[in-house]
Amino acid sequence: MSPILEVCAFNIQSCIIAANNGAARIELCADPLHGGTTPSCGLIDYAIHKIAIPVFPMIRPRGGNFVYDADEIEIMRKDILKCRDLGCTGIATGMLLPDGRIDKDLLGRIVEWAYPMQVTSHKAFDAVPDACQALEDIIAAGCARVLTSGLQPTAAAGAPLIARLIAQADGRIIIMPGGGIRAAGIAQLAADTSASEFHSSAILTRGVGDIADEQEVKALVTALAHKA
Repeated sequence: MSPILEVCAFNIQSCIIAANNGAARIELCADPLHGGTTPSCGLIDYAIHKIAIPVFPMIRPRGGNFVYDADEIEIMRKDILKCRDLGCTGIATGMLLPDGRIDKDLLGRIVEWAYPMQVTSHKAFDAVPDACQALEDIIAAGCARVLTSGLQPTAAAGAPLIARLIAQADGRIIIMPGGGIRAAGIAQLAADTSASEFHSSAILTRGVGDIADEQEVKALVTALAHKA
């Protein structure tokens, strides 16, 4: 089976482009300037009824760090329950302790709140001090996958660690490379890591609507299909 592509979308236009050009899943976000936050209920509802592939909204109440207080956690809980009520099949989220380790107790509660939706642990992972321990904490919490660039600025730079994490996971969780992934390099990244899922915004020009490039989505999907 070919590896699959998840597209990080900041608008409905990107969702439609991704779905029409072979992407397998959407991570739906607001606020690209701050790396993605929780999108509006209206956008979530519209997206899941407009396109035929799964939509995983980001659950992140603000930009900045991934250490949340009680009020923010309650907002996240309400957003998670709303996503479930709307019919989402999954969410993406992440949280850390003040020392940078995964907040596995909170993450475990979020997995419980989200059930039966899948939970992807997003790139908060790339701020941890010990990736191997963080992976075990995320597995213990019950997440379905981890999005990571291997603790490096790009997935290509982090490929050696990503490959080690996939070996460590040993089928217990999906390790999904993301971070600077483009069609020109995705085949090499797939070869270097043996990953089965990849994550890209497919945005080639930032700032003007932050819309995925249709040809880039097609090229990413085609490159992965050739890895089958």
